[in-house]
Amino acid sequence: MRDRSNIPHVSPLRWVPALLSSRTTFLRGCIVLSLALARRAAAQDTSRVISPDSLLARVRALEAAVDVLQKQLNEQAASAVTTRSRAQFEITGRVVMNAFSNERGVNNVDDPQFVKRDSAGALPTHGFGMAVRQTMLGARLTVPDVAGGTFAGAMDVDFYGGQQPSSGGRTFPLLRIRTAHGTLTWPHAEILAGQEIPLFSPLNPISPAAVGTPEFVGAGNLWLWLPQLRVTGEAGSNVRVALQGAIVAPASGDPATAFDTDFDPAERSRRPALEARLRLRKGEDERTSEIGCAVHVGWLAVAGTPQQTDSTLTSKGFGCDARLPLTSWLELRGETYAGQLLRGLGGGAIGQGVNSLGQPIRNFGAWAQLNVAPVGAKWSGGLGCGDDSPNGADVGVDAAARRENRECAEYVMLRPAGPTFVGFEARQMATRYRAGTFKNNHLNLALGFEF
Repeated sequence: MRDRSNIPHVSPLRWVPALLSSRTTFLRGCIVLSLALARRAAAQDTSRVISPDSLLARVRALEAAVDVLQKQLNEQAASAVTTRSRAQFEITGRVVMNAFSNERGVNNVDDPQFVKRDSAGALPTHGFGMAVRQTMLGARLTVPDVAGGTFAGAMDVDFYGGQQPSSGGRTFPLLRIRTAHGTLTWPHAEILAGQEIPLFSPLNPISPAAVGTPEFVGAGNLWLWLPQLRVTGEAGSNVRVALQGAIVAPASGDPATAFDTDFDPAERSRRPALEARLRLRKGEDERTSEIGCAVHVGWLAVAGTPQQTDSTLTSKGFGCDARLPLTSWLELRGETYAGQLLRGLGGGAIGQGVNSLGQPIRNFGAWAQLNVAPVGAKWSGGLGCGDDSPNGADVGVDAAARRENRECAEYVMLRPAGPTFVGFEARQMATRYRAGTFKNNHLNLALGFEF
């Protein structure tokens, strides 16, 4: 979650010895200067007598204060987290417990993307649960003056990688790498290598309940983090124009089975995916406005069917995204795209890639969200909707095929004190099949803290 976004950190203190020395020298110098000024004042004002004992007591008090400060700085340096290279380093985290409920069967109960069809004779699929799987940890490294630029390394992990095969189930989640990359930045250029969200559909909604998988996935939002090599060139000062290009790891989106180490259909094509994006950006930090449009092309090697021989299919798409601060407290963000065989980017065509005839499924998706965050307030909130509509001819007459998926969500976030937060989200989902449309209401309460 690229926001894809103010958390305290722990930094290395390689400067502490110098600071100790400089502060100690400064304070002792102040003591000497104070004594000199006091003597001068005593010499000029003969009507006022300064007691030597009083002056000595003040000197001793100042020396004691210097000793206490030096001891505190030494203790802080001894307990600090540092790196082997003594570079600037910070640790971030978000610990959260989610309590959730659903009225119908969904693909994932704690963070659903679409509704399942009702099946005759099945057990009731409504229920309530609790989990801590969306807890996150992060690390950031910054090194200035590397090849004339600034190097930044980042890694984020969560515990949304699956469930332990034990009686604990969802309460014993598996660790998962979300993003891990290094970036070398100059004033008008940037190189990134590692796992990050692709250039195509790079924005995500804000949500306290959908972090492991972002909001509106399967309803117009593509999200999957993928290994890539990315280059960015930028021009301008007030309004900045950037052209970006990336070589992205091939991915089909097929779920991996236990001990699955074979190539997936995209990897069997022996070609990486390619992406390019044109970006306009204005402002800095939370007040940044950004509009971008991107293209994606990839390939999948698909085994033949009785009607079709083995072939290489093309994954392609075109999309635009926007993040627009309308006022100091109101923001609009969203994305739209159209393409085919985009399941490998996460959620394209409601998680469907190739139909029963071995043909790519085309789809159109879009989402938008309006967020409110009053300046100085301890609350924020927002609402939004998304939709994904696969091409009816490509889906065919398969009863299990998902023909449309609509989703709307409203949330509110409270930060009562310190690092704590409370979030609530109500999500309404409707997935259409050949047999009809099945709806679900998902409620989610998030309790946690950040550091």
